[in-house]
Amino acid sequence: MDLRKVEVWLRGMVAAVISGAAGGVLNGLAAMGIRPDVFNMNAGFAAEMKMAAAGAVITAIVGLAGYLQKSPLPQD
Repeated sequence: MDLRKVEVWLRGMVAAVISGAAGGVLNGLAAMGIRPDVFNMNAGFAAEMKMAAAGAVITAIVGLAGYLQKSPLPQD
């Protein structure tokens, strides 16, 4: 197996995780604008950041799973 192909595969995984995490952060922060009665700053900035971080982790995992579904192993 070519080391370059493994590197490309690993970079794809990292890109999927970063993309998913970015989307999760945006979703967590957008929730404040969509439902300010539920998701507001009254609980504190730390609580909002925890919600954004949880969304980032979850969507990063989903992004990684989607990438691995399409490319489970480096190309031969």
